[in-house]
Amino acid sequence: MTPELYITYKGILFPSMRSTVETLNYVENEFQLLDEDILLVTYPKSGTVWMLEILGLIQHSGDPSWVHSTVVWERAPWINTNLGLELALKYPPPRLLTTHLPFQISPKSLLHSEAKVIYTLRNPKDVLISYYHFAKLYDGLKDPGTVEEFLEEFLSGNVPIGSWFDHVKGWLEMKDRSNFFFITYEELQKDLRGSVEKICHFLGKEINRQQIDAVVENASFQKMKDNKMSNFSNLPDAHFNHKEGKFMRKGICEDWKNHLTVKQSKHFDCVYQEKMKDVNVAFPWG
Repeated sequence: MTPELYITYKGILFPSMRSTVETLNYVENEFQLLDEDILLVTYPKSGTVWMLEILGLIQHSGDPSWVHSTVVWERAPWINTNLGLELALKYPPPRLLTTHLPFQISPKSLLHSEAKVIYTLRNPKDVLISYYHFAKLYDGLKDPGTVEEFLEEFLSGNVPIGSWFDHVKGWLEMKDRSNFFFITYEELQKDLRGSVEKICHFLGKEINRQQIDAVVENASFQKMKDNKMSNFSNLPDAHFNHKEGKFMRKGICEDWKNHLTVKQSKHFDCVYQEKMKDVNVAFPWG
């Protein structure tokens, strides 16, 4: 492990380029979530930017002007990063905020707030492959090595933001709260329009059929791939190797089948079944 690449906060790794222990401690213990806030929570590579595009479009009734003129990390600051926290503290309510934080180190103020939480999750095998490709291009993460090597790191939780299994189990403890809504990447892929309608209902946002059409159209993979404010092409070459790959790679489900061997997939399944055996939620990946 290259020491300077990561910091550790309460046993969880974070990229040192983006976060400090002081920032994470402040977010956990002092940051105040307001009742009007919308907080998007994801494990990395689970559809974060896609959901932010959807939420930005919903907020503006399908008008794409905002998502086409403001870079995504300024629209909805990642509060677990130094820059994101700084922006969030400046923004007036209602704020659209983002975090990858595991539940156990998320803002304590959440438990006493009416802020609406949207938790987006994805088939962990697809998360693994997306994370692997991202790590090869982003300088804030260590080189993932081979797929086999990264698979073991991922399954053990020895990656930034920690264990996918713990992240999902932790946040789903909130599933019965009225201000908590969870949806999967797979549901968004299967029925984007229906998903947008559900999200609008949860947020109490009334938009008409034409406006929903506009949200769906402008949140398509191709539209987002062409949106420089969402496709991370604004990241300097020093931080992201744009020549070797794109942040928005495929936008599909079950790409893991193109990368994992049968043996690796079965190994993943064994770990998954053991770690998720007590989770009473039906996921679209079985």
